[in-house]
Amino acid sequence: MLDTHARKYVEPMIKLAANGLNKLGFSANQVTVLALIIGIFSGVLVYFEQPYLALMFLWMSGFLDAVDGTMARFHQPSPWGTVMDVTFDRLVEISIILGLAFRFPEAALALLLLSVSIIISMTVFLTVGAVSEKKGQKSFYYQAGLAERTEGFIMFSLMIIVTGYLVPITLVFLSMIIFTAIQRLLEAKRILD
Repeated sequence: MLDTHARKYVEPMIKLAANGLNKLGFSANQVTVLALIIGIFSGVLVYFEQPYLALMFLWMSGFLDAVDGTMARFHQPSPWGTVMDVTFDRLVEISIILGLAFRFPEAALALLLLSVSIIISMTVFLTVGAVSEKKGQKSFYYQAGLAERTEGFIMFSLMIIVTGYLVPITLVFLSMIIFTAIQRLLEAKRILD
């Protein structure tokens, strides 16, 4: 929801960074890989009880994830870049979930259920994107929903910082993702029938 409706407020900063990295000779795909490395390191920092550094790396990874898309739109977005972007986003999420699960094994079941909800939601998202004739600004049809990337980062941030409430926060996040999957299924029925 925030990605869709609030991006216009951070777009100038994203474009500034994209222009700067472009002038330095970075490609969009190189920035995607950099975002992945920084994001995975965030999960490692969670495990090693460095929550504030983990947050910094997580949000830096998310910012670069937005920047790489803007850089790709300077040129012709590549199908390979899209595959990398979507896959690497999930790898960053997995690193955070694993860091939390290994650090707080008592929350492992809730974190497992969160992972399942992400799989379900992404299956709907990617399948609708693949079969839809509609195209957006990205190289595939992007379905907005309650839980988009920014909401995920906010929830992951709460999970990293407020570990005393890790299970309830995780269950709220899981509910948001399931709600989003249902939203997307209903929209898919409407646009594909």
